[in-house]
Amino acid sequence: TMLRIALIPLVLFLMWEGTPKSNFWAAILYIGTALTDLIDGYLARKWGQISVLGKFLDPLADKLLVMSTLIFLAYLGRLPFLGVVAVIIMLGRELAITALRTIAMSEGVVMAAMRTGKDKTALQMTAILMLVVHNRYVVNFGFYQTEFDFAQVGLLLLYLSLALALLSAGEYFKLFVDAVDAKDERLTQATT
Repeated sequence: TMLRIALIPLVLFLMWEGTPKSNFWAAILYIGTALTDLIDGYLARKWGQISVLGKFLDPLADKLLVMSTLIFLAYLGRLPFLGVVAVIIMLGRELAITALRTIAMSEGVVMAAMRTGKDKTALQMTAILMLVVHNRYVVNFGFYQTEFDFAQVGLLLLYLSLALALLSAGEYFKLFVDAVDAKDERLTQATT
């Protein structure tokens, strides 16, 4: 987790150079940081090394990687106006869900990650990867040659991940309200 956080500035530095070669290496490093997340989670569960600090730092590292990369993509001008708006909405959503989870914890309510939220994260990370690569490449299939525009595909995936982000935010809000209502009902029944 700490390695993932430490690698974020290097990913951003490589993106800042903006050459096809540096974009490629930024993408490779970005994939590496995402893979360390999977490996870290797998090893923690396998060895029973799940800690409160890990539960806090792991999602924080993920959010730092995703949000810093998205903000830097906007800063570099790799996103059109609607892409920047999508990033702002995503930032707001992440802050709102984090606040909601904090309130839920203070109420003794556990809000587990939901499938839509996990799908959003996977789509978002794929979109960011495409946007980091950024360039167009000619793909040759022997008898057929076409141009693949990583930036356009990444932008499309970013918009799709925004739709999932909004959908999952609604689901989390409903889960929160239902859990708090159920807790209040249990307390009311216990006191009567």
